[in-house]
Amino acid sequence: MTERNRVYELDWLRVLLIFAVFIHHVLMPFNGDDWHIMNNESSKLLDDIMVYFEQFRLPALFFIAGAGSYLLLSKINSKAFIKDKFLRLFIPFVVGMMVVVPPQTYFEDTQAFESLWQAYPELALKFQPNHLWFIEFLVVFSLLAVPLFKLTQSDFFDKSFRRFESFSMRPLGLFSWVFSLIALRVLLKWFIPDDGHSVTNLSLSLFYLWFFVSGMWMIKSPKIWAKLLSHRKPHLICLVVSSVLFYGYYYSPDLSPYLSLNMRWAIWWVVCSLVAWSALLTLLGYGQQYLNNRPKWLKLTNELIYPFYIFHQTVIVVLGYFVIQMSWSLSFKASVLLVSAFVVTSALCLLLVYPFNISRRLFGLRKKSV
Repeated sequence: MTERNRVYELDWLRVLLIFAVFIHHVLMPFNGDDWHIMNNESSKLLDDIMVYFEQFRLPALFFIAGAGSYLLLSKINSKAFIKDKFLRLFIPFVVGMMVVVPPQTYFEDTQAFESLWQAYPELALKFQPNHLWFIEFLVVFSLLAVPLFKLTQSDFFDKSFRRFESFSMRPLGLFSWVFSLIALRVLLKWFIPDDGHSVTNLSLSLFYLWFFVSGMWMIKSPKIWAKLLSHRKPHLICLVVSSVLFYGYYYSPDLSPYLSLNMRWAIWWVVCSLVAWSALLTLLGYGQQYLNNRPKWLKLTNELIYPFYIFHQTVIVVLGYFVIQMSWSLSFKASVLLVSAFVVTSALCLLLVYPFNISRRLFGLRKKSV
């Protein structure tokens, strides 16, 4: 596996997936869920579509983070890696909680505060992660990546991994990883039925850690990475079948007379895991096939996608607070919010973060070379 094939599709997928997160949050006020701000009118169809993409978007991002951590640890020592993650993850996480998140809390319930400026100091010192929980998880996972990487370099692990690699070369061998994911997901949800986004919620953090570690393992093996490309069509078929099972269960009639609540939830986590894993395998395979170059604009976009993520939800909540009060149709409101939030978020990244070394450091970018 060449350096080019290892990196370029991951750059593409990182950008595309975070943009998908952006679109997801733009549509959240209109899908009927209890989000930060909600439009009076909602769309059940929109919610039915969004719940599908929720299954693999963030797992794929954690997978990419794991693969990226392995690649970086292959180039620099552990001390330099931890320093890099402190500067590029932890500092932006703290800055984001103090600077970016407070306006969201204010616009969720403006009646609870006299004004944004008076409430800002109090809200800033609450250190609420909000949507930045994703970065909090990455901070913890990055610390775990150091001993995990050292483990992958040991002779003991190498012998075991070769057998594991050989098994993965079988037809649908990579897809069979999903059974360990299903077991993990169902057991965690069974014993820890917590829906919170704290890293201490093991039912969520261990689920995402599974994808992070899978990213480290897959990028380690040229054979496995090549298998993703050569078996992209079978994996696509697995995704189609998994999607049919997912929506078949999603739209199934009331099964409560026949199955207990725990059993119904267990089936739900099974179909969700099938979609999450088959979608990831498909994305990685077709990514290698069609996203194996890096145009000049992708380098800049891949650099700015991180501050874009930090800013995007606050921009959506603030602009959306005013948009949902308009007497427009749902589709027009969503379109206005999509365009305006993208323009404002991109402008913040390009005009406020990108040109200045101080703001670059605060929001996770490396210092500009002279």
